[in-house]
Order: sequence, then C-alpha cells, then structure tokens
Amino acid sequence: MTLPVASPPAPASSRPRRTTYLTGPGILLGAAALLPLTFLAVFFGLPVGGMLARGFLPEGSLNLSAVPEVLGRARTLRVLWFTLWSALAGTLLTLVLGMPAAFALYRLRFPGRGLLRALVVMPFVLPTVVVGVMFRSLLSSGGPLGGLGWDGTWVPILLAFVFFNLAVVVRTVGGLWEGLDRRAEESAAALGASPWQVWRTVTLPALAPAVVSAATLVFLFCSTAFGVVLTLGGLRYGTIETEIYLLTTQFLDLQGAAVLSVLQLVAVVAMLALAARTRRSREQSLKRVGARAAARRPRRDDIPALGMTGVAVAFVLLPVGTLVVRSLRRGGGWTLENYRALTDPDSTPVLRVSVTEAVMNSLRSAVDATVLAMVLGLIVALLVSRRPRSRLWSGAVSTLDGAFMLPLGISAVTVGFGFLITLDRPPLDLRTSPVLVPIAQAMVALPLVVRTLAPVLRSVDPRQREAAAALGAGPWRAAWTAEAPVLARPLLAATGFAFAVALGEFGATAFLARPDRPTVPVVIYQLISRPGAEHLGMALAASVVLALVTVTVMGVVERLRVGSVGTF
Repeated sequence: MTLPVASPPAPASSRPRRTTYLTGPGILLGAAALLPLTFLAVFFGLPVGGMLARGFLPEGSLNLSAVPEVLGRARTLRVLWFTLWSALAGTLLTLVLGMPAAFALYRLRFPGRGLLRALVVMPFVLPTVVVGVMFRSLLSSGGPLGGLGWDGTWVPILLAFVFFNLAVVVRTVGGLWEGLDRRAEESAAALGASPWQVWRTVTLPALAPAVVSAATLVFLFCSTAFGVVLTLGGLRYGTIETEIYLLTTQFLDLQGAAVLSVLQLVAVVAMLALAARTRRSREQSLKRVGARAAARRPRRDDIPALGMTGVAVAFVLLPVGTLVVRSLRRGGGWTLENYRALTDPDSTPVLRVSVTEAVMNSLRSAVDATVLAMVLGLIVALLVSRRPRSRLWSGAVSTLDGAFMLPLGISAVTVGFGFLITLDRPPLDLRTSPVLVPIAQAMVALPLVVRTLAPVLRSVDPRQREAAAALGAGPWRAAWTAEAPVLARPLLAATGFAFAVALGEFGATAFLARPDRPTVPVVIYQLISRPGAEHLGMALAASVVLALVTVTVMGVVERLRVGSVGTF
C-alpha cells in the first residue's frame, strides 16, 4: 500500500486515525495486558516473593543476619568465583568460535550452507540435561575423548557452555553481518587499508551492537545454567543456580538460598538492562542496513574463517554422534536393548512409569505450555512494540518489556520451590495439580516468545497503519493490514520455539513433576543419578529420543524463521 500524496490539512473528520493507548484498540489492548500481568504476578512474583519471605522473614519479622553469614562462607565465595570466571571464559570462547562461523555462514555462499546453519543452531534448543549427558558420554572413561582425563573436572562444563550458546553468537551477529552495506568496506580497501584495518575500523564498529548483545546473553545463560552444571559438576563444581538447588533440597537452608536468589536477581536485572540497551541499538542497525546483500563465493583469504566454521561444526557433531553411538551399545556389543527398555516400566525400579509414558507426559505438558505462552506472549509483544509519544507511556512499555524478561534469569529452582510453598492453600492449592508443570514451562517460554515477536512488530513502519487509516480503515483493520503479513511466519516459528523450550525444561519441573507423571528430562536425570550400565544406557537412549523430537521441531522453526528478525 502506497502512502498518500501530501495535500492541505484535511478536516478533522477525515484525518488519519492514529492508535493510541487512550482510544480505540489501545484501550482494549491495555485491558488485555491485565491477563499476562496477572499471570506474571501470580505464577512468578508470588512464588519468588514467597521463597524470599521464607528466607528473610523466618518468624514474621525482617531478619538480614543471614546475608553476611552466607556471603562470608568459603563455599559461597568459591561458587561465586566459579560462576563468574566460567561465565566469562564461556562467553569469550563462544565469541572466538562463533564470530568466524557467523561470517562464513551469513556472508559467504557455498553448497550446504543452509544445513550447516541448522546444525549450529541445534545445540541451543537441546534440553540442558541432554547436553550434560552428551559431554559425560564423550569424556567419560569409555568415551572417545576419555583418555584426556577431563571427566570430573571443570572442562566439560566450559565446553558445554560453548556448545549450548554457539547459536546465540552465530544468529545474532550473523543476522546483522548479512545485511551490512559492503560499500564502506570496499571504499576503505580501495584507499589502501589492509584487511585487518578494514575489520577493525569499519566492520567491527558496525557489528558492535550485535556483538555486545550476543556476549551479554551468552554470559547470562552461562551464569544461570542449571541442568548442564548439575549433570557435569556434581557436588564439586557449582554455580549460584545449582547452589540454590542444593541449599533448598539437601540442606533446607532457605535463608542461604534466599540470599543467593536476591544476589542473582540483582545481577540478572543489570544484565537484562544492558541486553535491552544493546538490543535497541541492534534493531536500529537492522533498520539501517536495508535489503540483505548477496552472499559472495569464498576467496583465498576466507580460508581461516571457513576452517573455524569446520571446527565449530565438528564441535557440535562430536558430542551428538557420541551420544547416538553409545546409546546403541551395551556390554561391549551393538544392541537396541537400551531403546527396548524405554517401553518397559519394570526395566528399572528407579522409575514408576516407562520412558515412553514420560514422553507422552512431556508432549502433553509442552502443548499446554505452548498455547499458554503464545496467547500471553502475543499480547505482551503487541504492547511492547508500540511507540507511544508520551514519556510516561514509553516508560511503562519499557518496564513491561523488562518485567517479562525476568523469568529468563531468575533461578528456576527459586520459582519451582516457591510454587510448592505459596500455592498450597485455597483458592490456589495447586501442589498436587498437574497444571503446575505446564505453567512453569510457559513461564520459561514466555520471554522467548516475546523476544521472537516484538522485534518483528517493531520493524513495521507506523506510517503503514496511518496510510491504511487515511484510506478509511478503522484502527483494528489498519493494524491488521500493516502487521499481519509480517507476523504470520514468525508467529508459527515462535510456536515451535516455545514447544521445544517447554519440552526440555528441567529446573522448575524437577520440583513440580509428580512421581507418577514425570517428564523426560526428569527421568533422564533420575537414570544418570543411579549406578549401573543399564541405567546409563537407558538415559542415553532417552536423551536421543528427546533430542530427536526437539531438533525435528526446531528444523521446522528454522525454515519458518527465514526473513524474520533474530530471536536472540
């Protein structure tokens, strides 16, 4: 739809009707915001507040004596130091490996590029407990790299961080790099600048918003990792997240857990504020790049980047291949016994149900969580993508956007345990209800749905709505005309993404899943926590099944995401 030709001011009755927060759809959309806000308050604010109250208000009065005591513990200092340096090291290594891969996969054209993109993205959507099992099978005494002696050290945790977050760097940086105008680089080269000078003075400054945004998110994901660290670190290595879990479940030290939860919350809020700032810069950069430049064929000076991309792909495939191979072996021979045992509830006394029943439980919970996350996420995305002129409303939109990002960083253990101690009396006595699991999964998926849809909606030029209104469309019709065409594919992609995330959620589900209705990640952790080759074999087979389902879903998502703004 073309914009109308400029003309003298029209009568008030015929001027374009602009949607605001005070009239028309704005009022209804604002009223609809009460639904996700209520959901956030009841199923996030209340559990987290209840957990913190148990720690800081043990007898009904404020007691902060635990703060210096907890922070002064040698173990706490050790956990804080490990959390900090492992997150920094994981972020740095992920950038070193991901930046060349982002260049090769988004600026160069060669056969199989689409397949390699999908392979690099795959680890990010794998359940964290599956990633932990992968690296245990890779580095244990019977694994291909068992001779390195890394099993039981901090190295597998660091490698798992890089494995899991590589997609964040590749997608975030690559999405911006793909659309950069090459004329600035070509002009600098024509004036005699060396390739390094072109990179340092032209390319890197243009990529800076995406690099900072990716680094911030990778650091956030590394510092709040739970399933990977719990699986690989045991009691020897831990982060703030796993320490909260141990203090809550093993030592019943709710004061200590509350202190660490507040410390983590403060750090997460700071990281989310930085991520939001860099995200806005990246969105502005995406608007400036315009149409994507055509990828070129590789040249001789691209060999290092292609080589690093090969290393990245091998780094992704090696743990995955090891998991599949070891799931097909038992007792030194090839067999399908590990997979047959998944259908037999009597194969191990550890489980009350078969793994296939757990798969069905996971699928049902993930479907429910996806529907809930999509309904709420679409409402929030529509709200935070608006551009109010009022400073007050603009601040309200920013606050709303930040509030729905908090579940990304707050401890899932805090939320899960908070569910049990706050939702235990009418009218919200849900402790034994199966609805808690999909609610917790939806809480995890909701911020990612918003992050998928909001950038797409922000990319819509508001003048398109104004033009539709000028041609006689009502506010709802004008918004639908402008936004529906660009939202259809990202909406389907966000649905698949939410489903995959809900399917692999482990932190809160570990608290909330009933013994007779476990999800697959919970079953896998139960199996690897028990000695015996048969338990490990079943855990490997169950991990393969869960990974296959998740990757299949995300394969569809990857095709639907073509042409949309990046999620991360």
